Amino acid sequence: MKNQKQTIRKIVGFLNNPDEDGGFWLPNIQRPFVWTEEQICRLFDSILREYPISTLLVWKTTSKIRRRKFIDNWKHSLRLSDFYATEDEQKKCLVLDGQQRLQSLFIGLKGSFEGRELHLDILSGDVAAPDDIKYRFKFLEAAKAKFPWIRFRDLMFTTKKQRQLSAEIGENAGRELGEEEADKIGDHLNLIDRTFKMDEAVVYQELDSIDNPKLYTEDDVVEIFIRANSGGTILGKSDLLFSLLSVKWNFANEKMEELLESLNRHGFAFDRDFVLKTCLVVFGQGARYEVDKFRKAGVREDIEGNWDRVSESIQDVLDYLREKTFIRCDRAIPSYLVLIPLVYLRYHYKEAWRAAQKVDDYVVRCLLTGAFGGQPDNLIDALTKTIAESSHFDVKAAFAAIRSQQRSLELTEDRFWQMGYGSKTIHLLFNLWYRDFNQTPAYDNNMPQIDHIFPQSALKKLKVINPETGRSVMKYTSDVRDQLANCMLLSREENGSGGKWATLPKEWFSSKDSDYLRKHLIPADPKLWEMDQFEEFIEERKKLIADRFKWLLATSAVTSPD
Repeated sequence: MKNQKQTIRKIVGFLNNPDEDGGFWLPNIQRPFVWTEEQICRLFDSILREYPISTLLVWKTTSKIRRRKFIDNWKHSLRLSDFYATEDEQKKCLVLDGQQRLQSLFIGLKGSFEGRELHLDILSGDVAAPDDIKYRFKFLEAAKAKFPWIRFRDLMFTTKKQRQLSAEIGENAGRELGEEEADKIGDHLNLIDRTFKMDEAVVYQELDSIDNPKLYTEDDVVEIFIRANSGGTILGKSDLLFSLLSVKWNFANEKMEELLESLNRHGFAFDRDFVLKTCLVVFGQGARYEVDKFRKAGVREDIEGNWDRVSESIQDVLDYLREKTFIRCDRAIPSYLVLIPLVYLRYHYKEAWRAAQKVDDYVVRCLLTGAFGGQPDNLIDALTKTIAESSHFDVKAAFAAIRSQQRSLELTEDRFWQMGYGSKTIHLLFNLWYRDFNQTPAYDNNMPQIDHIFPQSALKKLKVINPETGRSVMKYTSDVRDQLANCMLLSREENGSGGKWATLPKEWFSSKDSDYLRKHLIPADPKLWEMDQFEEFIEERKKLIADRFKWLLATSAVTSPD
């Protein structure tokens, strides 16, 4: 292993450049770039403050291995598969550790972040609380960048003398600069030259498989990659597991991208972690994440060979979720792990999946009660074992398996009444409440909406005098206004323009029949619909809601009602 040193300007010139000793590239085992704008700016601040950059790790090889380019113009919508380089047996250096730093340097010096380029406040230089930032960097649109913000690449890649560049900055400032400001600009230009162009600040260790091809095999490199990255928080375990999968399967990234794009197009947030855990469960390896499982003979081959079938199973379960429940996006599903036993059922027992009853009860109730909270690996294994033993899905058996893991399927009253406007669980509760509601409109913007019965605007107008201060304050705080007993589910049409909107309950309910009131659990006494009866209305409606959901609150409950 060799230690090499380079200036930052020189090392950035290596990226994607085959003319520079084969160039630096990213191997297929690397995860996507994840740093934020703030992290990139902090890196540049650290460099100007002459803080050390951690050592990089690269693999020098001629292997015909899948690799991709560093991205200059970064956007969150980019697909990694669009940046793959042509596979060849030419000399190349693959970055095993240091992607986030190098990618950040490439974006800042030669590219952009979401269409905006990196600028430096040329007059910064004093430590500013609370972020402890000394040199202020920011990604800005060119048209909005005004002095003292200077595009950083113009300071880096210039043939102008420092004195000339300093004079131009002063001329373009739009005002006359003081002597202290002019001196600061000159000092900063000298600092940039030293830290980015002169100091060999980047140290990288080189694993050389060209001079000694037998020293580092591809399997050795993957092991080194995992050990280099597993010591900190740079990579999650799913990234490490995926590295083992993708080193032998060239199209792993593309297939994973395609699947996640398909799953998340309706507003969900499935991730690689969920897919890999699901694969472990489907292929009989259990839900617990262990790197050694992906080293077992046949596991990676099973995943690659059956990927399409696994993908279809996950998508089929999601389609069921969207069609049969009010879980239509990420905000309504606290834990995606509740779906893994269903994917197992769909994969191994397709006909049993099609015939399964009360799957929606299982999903909604588990989510509503938080049954899959904490560390649910043993629970997932218990449920898949129950399914495997019977070759079908039985909701009572599933609930028994959940309780066998000392997990409750009932709610305490305190937790139940904490559900309110804006919470994830209220969507789940309303899914049980409004069984006959049309949850699948043709147009997504026609989705049902949660509405305040007593409008927010009207309740906010009610004031009382604070006895301690003598000041007028709102009578009802947000938690009181947003409580469950003041919420109902309306169609988009009902709640839109010309609908309920901010209509007071007295006016809204006066034209509604008894079936409507029963559906929404509205107290039938019109006197309670008056604004001055808000508290009495809430108490009466709580009684109706509690009666409707007594099966959920009762400790003896086994399943939800038909």
